[in-house]
Amino acid sequence: MSKNFKPERNYLVHPYYIQLGLLLAGVSALFLGFSLSYIYHRVQNGLNPIMMPPLFYINTIILLTSSYTMILAKRYYQYDDTSSYRLALIATLILTLVFLVSQVFAWQQLIQQNVLVNHSTLASYLYLISGVHFAHVIIGIPFLIHFIYIAYTKMVSPVSVLIYFSDKSKERSLNLLNIYWHFLDILWIYLVLFFLVNYFI
Repeated sequence: MSKNFKPERNYLVHPYYIQLGLLLAGVSALFLGFSLSYIYHRVQNGLNPIMMPPLFYINTIILLTSSYTMILAKRYYQYDDTSSYRLALIATLILTLVFLVSQVFAWQQLIQQNVLVNHSTLASYLYLISGVHFAHVIIGIPFLIHFIYIAYTKMVSPVSVLIYFSDKSKERSLNLLNIYWHFLDILWIYLVLFFLVNYFI
């Protein structure tokens, strides 16, 4: 056995999952803080809530669809279906980019309604919260592109495909990406429901 070969340790929970869990817990705390601050300013100052543009709801459907294609990518990975795996990753990327573009148009809808960033404190929070979520989606894109790049450049022969699909570290990385993607979708649903409930109460 090569001296440079180091078998991977067996963990009850791999440190990468713990690190991602801590990261997502921090992000959750951040948005919870935004939500509580939004409610505080609204109640304290008696401000009228902001109505979300229709595109916010359409974006929810787009994100949910991207979550589904990500689930498909993982499923095709487990089935060793290379072509379907690639297509599912590409579909996820396209849907994510559509979401980002659509969100820019959603902000433009707010501007057309004369709801600018400085329109009110609540309007500022709406831009801030949706903008921070927007940024977290962008952060995930390079990792998704990396998987697509590997799928098209490294998985080109039966041997390379076998090696790729049997690599536990790559399967773990795909699981981590799935967790992050689904978290962003759940977070967006929470934000849409939060603003919607606030509008009607």
